Amino acid sequence: MSDEYNDQALPEDMLDILHEEEFEAPHAAKPRGTSAEELPQPIYRLKTLHSSETFHAYYAPSDESAHFMKQCDLEGALAGPRPALDAASSSAEPTDQVSSEASAAAGDFVIPARSLAIAPTKYGRDLVEVLGVVRELSAVNADELVLIERPATVDDYRRYLDNLEREKEAFIKCRERIEAHSLPMKLVSAHCLLDDSKILFFFTAESRVDFRELVKDLVSVFHTRIELRQIGVRDEARVTGGCGVCGRILCCHGLSDKLNPVSIKMAKDQNLSLNSLKISGPCGRLLCCLSYEHQFYRDARRELPNEGTRFTYDGTLFKVIEVNVLSSRIRIAGEDGRILDMDAARLKYSDGRWTVIEEES
Repeated sequence: MSDEYNDQALPEDMLDILHEEEFEAPHAAKPRGTSAEELPQPIYRLKTLHSSETFHAYYAPSDESAHFMKQCDLEGALAGPRPALDAASSSAEPTDQVSSEASAAAGDFVIPARSLAIAPTKYGRDLVEVLGVVRELSAVNADELVLIERPATVDDYRRYLDNLEREKEAFIKCRERIEAHSLPMKLVSAHCLLDDSKILFFFTAESRVDFRELVKDLVSVFHTRIELRQIGVRDEARVTGGCGVCGRILCCHGLSDKLNPVSIKMAKDQNLSLNSLKISGPCGRLLCCLSYEHQFYRDARRELPNEGTRFTYDGTLFKVIEVNVLSSRIRIAGEDGRILDMDAARLKYSDGRWTVIEEES
């Protein structure tokens, strides 16, 4: 859910709270082809710096002298000239990066991974990071492709750094206005587009919030277009980032922004603890990584008996009490009190029941 105003007169129909899906991402120079063979090559995966959202794009170089630089290179250029030895080593780096990526599209210019560029996003024209070349084109939707406009320059990066300071101030002022209006919402972040055409505010709330008066108040403060977007708690973790229980950066922030559904059944199928503290992330929802290996466990379990399965072994009725999918072993309990560990390969499913294959002596 989002709302967007500027400091001009607002007609009443613009005061309706708009849903997020009503805002379409700008698609510059859409390619006509829809099949993988007709798509322009190569296709890149881009990431917004402020919200870690990814999307696909292509680049049509019109200037052979265009030079893409990484964030560290732009920081170095902004800091000023370095010693000759450092300059010589850094000047050779982009060439190595391009050659290492050239295998993705032989004979074509390839943007080095981690380079910064200017491209249209769902929020507007902004600074983005090139994550790399897309290998699996079947996952690319031609209707969602955008055109990378040009490499980011030192001036672009300087403006980006200036906007970071403006965002801190905008965040504080917006939070003050939220408290003044007594709105039940939590401000997550603020972002200024690179061309200063709009300020975005992301927030979470337990229910729908009527923030029309707040938006008009913010317009009078910042004198620019204002857009508020309500996001979920999982999106909040993606925007803010952090560390997971594994000690690594949150998957939704640094690995993939695609928030696939996760269920408690995934934890059960993997014999994981059902303690919510152990299988939940900072967002309070189930860990995204529960879905990564779930399909493997489902496939492997088809060859194994379920917990509770009963069969006769060594003249005694046994019951499966534990299944270890990774080691393909089961633990069984007999009516005579015995508890045994057994290789699941010794069990065979036939005629609707499980039987034990006797070991050869």
